[in-house]
Amino acid sequence: MAGFRNGRGRDNRPPQQQPQQAPYGYNAAPSPYPQQQWQQPPQGQQAYGEPEYFGDPYGGQQHQQHAAAANNPGHTQMFSVDDPYGQPGQAPAPVPTGLRLPWKALLSGIVLRPADTFLQMRDHAVWGPALIVTFLYGLLAIFGFDKAREEALNATISTTIPYVLMTALGFVLGGLILGAVTHTLARQLGGDGAWQPTVGLSMLIMSITDAPRLVFALFLGGENGLVQVLGWATWLAAGALFTVMVSRSHDLPWPKALGASAIQLVALLSLIKLGML
Repeated sequence: MAGFRNGRGRDNRPPQQQPQQAPYGYNAAPSPYPQQQWQQPPQGQQAYGEPEYFGDPYGGQQHQQHAAAANNPGHTQMFSVDDPYGQPGQAPAPVPTGLRLPWKALLSGIVLRPADTFLQMRDHAVWGPALIVTFLYGLLAIFGFDKAREEALNATISTTIPYVLMTALGFVLGGLILGAVTHTLARQLGGDGAWQPTVGLSMLIMSITDAPRLVFALFLGGENGLVQVLGWATWLAAGALFTVMVSRSHDLPWPKALGASAIQLVALLSLIKLGML
């Protein structure tokens, strides 16, 4: 009896802990895999694109703040726009002042309305009219000098033709060089014009202004008094047209435009006007 009182004969193992009963409506079956607790990664190493319950709890708020400040000054979003006038802070691309004039309107405009013509053509190359007119002028220029005309007329045709052609090509090459010099001087004086319109227009001015003197010199000779007067008058007209052309093409005041044309004017005076005296 004592043994029963002291608990002998009974199961002396400690009582096992009974599992707690799951609340009503939940499955009490244990998970076959041990539960793992997700640890938040250190700050600065959080990956984007995770579900909200895996990401930074403040990630959504930061994204909203970033989107709200995207268009504030200093945080403007990058995008591209085709701007024909260039990007902010850069010089705008040169825009043609007007439509290109046909060759007839161009030649008549140089004589009748030079200021408007040079302004309209300041961004257009005029190589075609410039080369053709200068070449034709060079073909006839040799006959405007008495000695050169006598030598050409007294020589044979096989000799005269190459001589005349070489003279015409020489005038074209000389016009190109003198026009390039005028453009370079204009840019050094602060001009902003393009070299192709400047050179082409200068060649046209050189040829057109000397045409009246050349026409009379073909019949009267270079020593004629009327021809000499026309030579000086057309040389002054060429100086005025050069000044207007450089002023309109390079946005320069007329004293600088005249200075840029000085070398070309002196060269024309010595080669054409003084050469006939």
